[in-house]
Amino acid sequence: MPLHGPFFGEFMGTLILVLLGNGVVANVLLRKSKAEGAGWIVITTGFAFAVMAGVFVAIACGSSDAHINPAVTLGFAIASGDFSKLPSYAAAQLLGAMAGAILVWLHYFPHWAITPQVDLKLACFSTGPAIRNTVANIAAELIGTFVLVLGIAAIFSKPVSESGPAAGLGPYLVGGMVWAIGLSLGGPTGFAVNPARDLGPRIVHAILPLGDKGSSDWGYALVPVVGGLAGGALAGIFIRTFM
Repeated sequence: MPLHGPFFGEFMGTLILVLLGNGVVANVLLRKSKAEGAGWIVITTGFAFAVMAGVFVAIACGSSDAHINPAVTLGFAIASGDFSKLPSYAAAQLLGAMAGAILVWLHYFPHWAITPQVDLKLACFSTGPAIRNTVANIAAELIGTFVLVLGIAAIFSKPVSESGPAAGLGPYLVGGMVWAIGLSLGGPTGFAVNPARDLGPRIVHAILPLGDKGSSDWGYALVPVVGGLAGGALAGIFIRTFM
């Protein structure tokens, strides 16, 4: 596998997304971090810039698609009818998310032992519901992911590109979409809107030594995967039909 190409680009872009995105969560939640208690606005803003940075890195490392999200890859596969990229992109995205989560663990290494709340430790890796209701939680992830994939398609659509954003502006606008979704729709589930971003770090949480870390909440783990993929698929159908 060449170290410059679509697989490597998707791996590195997702790694940066998770390193910075989950990193901002750790920054806000872990004990004695200088940003402890900074709140939801900081987390959503950090994730927006994490996605922006991830897209830029993915492109620079060889993936012109820069999906960094299996739901985005699935949505665009359905929209185009070409599923050839889906297996390799999804694998790269999952592995990149796991690598990014390991780096978050290393970066905040002294803070895990002094943070007693196991739910806060898990939140630095994966999402969880504010109110546990499987149907409602899947619906929230579906809606958020649908909006994300539709928004990305709109940003890079021919009518917009002909009248609007200059070259290189796209990743900033995608980051803005993530910020909007986090601020408006993120409360019920923590807006994973990306199956790899949730599943990869959850696997890492289950493996790594974090002191008293509690459960990795595998009972919830399918929610962001199922909801995210369903939202991406529905967005792909919408794009294919109406755009």
